[in-house]
This record gives sequence, C-alpha cells and structure tokens, in this order.
Amino acid sequence: MVATAPLRNDASPPTFLSLAGHPVRWRLLSELAYSDRRVGELCALLGSPQSLVSYHLGRLRGEHVVSRRRSSADGRDSYYVLELARLRELLAATGTALHPGLRVVSAPPRSPALAVRHRTQILFLCTGNSARSQIAQGLAEYLAGDKVEARSAGSHPKPLHRNAVRVMRERGIDITGQRPKHLDVFAARRFDYVISLCDRVREVCPEFQGRPDLFHWSIPDPAREGGGTQTYPAFRRTADELEVRIRFLIDLIDSGEPPCDPEAPLADQSGTRIERFRAPDR
Repeated sequence: MVATAPLRNDASPPTFLSLAGHPVRWRLLSELAYSDRRVGELCALLGSPQSLVSYHLGRLRGEHVVSRRRSSADGRDSYYVLELARLRELLAATGTALHPGLRVVSAPPRSPALAVRHRTQILFLCTGNSARSQIAQGLAEYLAGDKVEARSAGSHPKPLHRNAVRVMRERGIDITGQRPKHLDVFAARRFDYVISLCDRVREVCPEFQGRPDLFHWSIPDPAREGGGTQTYPAFRRTADELEVRIRFLIDLIDSGEPPCDPEAPLADQSGTRIERFRAPDR
C-alpha cells in the first residue's frame, strides 16, 4: 500500500511565480539583473512600447522587486533598480512553499587552497571619486580578498570625503590611503568590469581597452544630502547598498559565468547607444 500525505489547504502557488513568470516581466528582471536602466533603454532592449513596459514595471514595483530613482543627470528621467536582496527572499519563500528541501542556501566559498589564476580587475566610477566609488573600491577588495583588484576614478575628482573614511572605518576598512584620480588615468588599462555609480559619469564614460563588462548602478551622491554631519546617515545607506550589490557581484565572479551572451549594441528611442554586457577575455 502506498501512503500519501494530504495536500495542505493553502497549497496555492506563491504570487511570485505569476509575477516573474510573465514573459515581459521575466525579460525586465533579466535586463535589470546587473545594470540599472531607464525606461527608454528597456523599451529598446525588449522591443516593446513604453506603455507595455511601464505597466509591467509598475507590477514589479508593487511587489517591491523593482524600485525607481530620479536620474541625477536628467531630472526628467528615472532609473529602474532591481532589488536583489528582496528577490532572493521571494525565491527562497517560493522554494520552501513547495518543500523545505528546496530552500535557497548560499553557495560555499571557494577553498582558499585554490590558487587565484586571475585577479578580477574592477573599476568603479563616479563624478568626484570622493565618496561612492572610493567606498566601492574599499568594499570590493575587503569582501573579495585576493580574487579582486579594485580601482576607482572620477570625471571631476575631488578630495576624499571625510564621511566616506568614517563610514568605512565603522566596517573595519581603512581607505585613507586611497586617492582621487581622473578616469583618464586608466584609459590604457584593461579591466574585467567597469561599473559607473553616478548617472552623470555614465554619460561621459569613455571606451576602455579589453571590452570590459559595463554595469551601471544608479546610486545617489550621499554628500548632496544636507551638509556636514547631516550627510552621515546617507553615507551609511550608500555603504549598505554598495555592500549588497558588491556581494552579488562577487557571486557572479565566483560563478565564472559571463552576465549574458554578447550581443550587438542597441539604441534607445532617442538614438542613444545602449551597451549590453560584454564578456571579457579571461
């Protein structure tokens, strides 16, 4: 005789399945997985009208999977951001709703005994190279260890912000030895990833050798929120967000997989060139 366990009375599919299972919304999640995008870019990438793309972005925002931020380069435009931590929570809940053995667990770290054949080269960019990109550089090297060599630069370098130093010191990371640099300093250097953290610097980002993967993370400038000590909570929020994003980036590096298949560059509705992610030669 075969014993069967009765189904639970509440055995209905989690709402996340229908949310992410729609083809348009899945494409949006895929396009936002590594880089923040404007709605015009998403329309070009999906080949869909803005009304349709905006509707599905609204559905994703309603479940707090995607958020929207006003562009610092053009206040009439906005960037859409995939909330990776929230997405991970929903995926974990979806698995355990079916069976406890399907819970999402973090992959074990790679054995330190394995030699690092190639230190992943990352360049973080923002306008002043005084806060966001300096914090990102320090976090990347601290969290990834010998796997990563991180650098940072800006289009209009300014002195290192004291609150950037302070917020990193809280995390046990000393960035006082880092110096602001113009992005031209690295024009001839090869990187695996170039990550812009500022909407303005994204507009002037030059071509880099070696065809690195280009990501954009639309992160507000914490130094513009108030003045003096009043900006410090903003620096904490910035460091928190960068740490989450960089941990996911390290997971990508550990996987050894490129973000997506290389494709020809596209253009949005205004004719602006859209770079898809490009796999570096490793």
